[in-house]
Amino acid sequence: MDHYRSPWMNDELRLLQEAVRQFYAEEFVPHYERWIEQGMVDREAWNKAGEMGILCASIPEEYGGAGGTFAHEAVIARELSRAGITGFSNGVHSGILAHYILVYGTEEQRRKWLPKMATGEMVGAIAMTEPGAGTDLGGISMTARLENGNYRLNGSKTFITNGHHADLICVVAKTDPALGHKGISLIMVETGNLDGFSRGLPLKKLGMKAADTTELFFDDVLVPASNLLGDKKGEGFAQLLQQLPRERMYIAVTAVAVMERALELTVEYVKERKAFGKHLIDFQNTRFKLAECKTEAKIARIFVDHCIERVLDGTLDTATAAMAKWWTTQKQCEIVDECMQHFGGYGFMLEYPIAHMYADSRVQKIYGGSNEIMKELIARSL
Repeated sequence: MDHYRSPWMNDELRLLQEAVRQFYAEEFVPHYERWIEQGMVDREAWNKAGEMGILCASIPEEYGGAGGTFAHEAVIARELSRAGITGFSNGVHSGILAHYILVYGTEEQRRKWLPKMATGEMVGAIAMTEPGAGTDLGGISMTARLENGNYRLNGSKTFITNGHHADLICVVAKTDPALGHKGISLIMVETGNLDGFSRGLPLKKLGMKAADTTELFFDDVLVPASNLLGDKKGEGFAQLLQQLPRERMYIAVTAVAVMERALELTVEYVKERKAFGKHLIDFQNTRFKLAECKTEAKIARIFVDHCIERVLDGTLDTATAAMAKWWTTQKQCEIVDECMQHFGGYGFMLEYPIAHMYADSRVQKIYGGSNEIMKELIARSL
């Protein structure tokens, strides 16, 4: 039995962990198969999460949040992965978008949007990626031109998490196309009854099938100039760079939780399954392979715990966040693959969770900045 406990955990967080674990088991797990079939979670799930208090957990109470820290967000995210739910993208909603508004928004913007995000009345999304531009944000073609007190948005976005349900979207657009990266701004878009705005059908993906992921289309969409995030236009790229380390820590937290869950399921299976007259766990190869997996999962947990402590005290740097993102997601894919091997043919059957974990894990090395870009960021610190 593993008695290791994260050093940043305390009694309050342990109570939160128990409550959230029970909430997911009762409210999300029974619906998960249906969510996979329909290609998204139910809209109602967001309202229930809001009632439970797990939305905007690290947003101050004065804006409707729970007044917690990144540690609260980490517990909530970790338990979601342990429950085997990959479609409820609260990390984007609460951990990322809400903090863009908190850090860069005006007081009016904070009071207008954050309380509604905390209750689930508004679901949030961030629209960065385009059909022709992913990692290289300087290559985006979405434009936002200032006209008579409004921004006129034109272009399209793809692979947008929470895209179908989103009531509030942070759109990355070029307000000054000639300036490249320095011409990028973040503009908030409320989608209700918005002329010129449309959404594509849920995208069919290899994994993360319950995740609401769509294309978004903007055809002469007008939004008030006051919806700009930041003091002036052109600050978008710098704003994104400042917040991306936080996003990468969400990914790393999830990666470790998936490794640990895969290991638990596999150990349970090999202790029950027999081959050649004895349990799989009695074969030296099985024990040694799983010993390697357990060691790497433990190293990952301790490193991510260290990074979480750095987030909490404000000292996490870009390079270390990049290390956490690339290494944990790489190990996640390797460990899930190794664990799947021990299930034999059953591991390839979708009725077994390990098959879903195998498909769901692969995107971790891609989104939030590809792992190749993570290595480039680390290399700059050499």
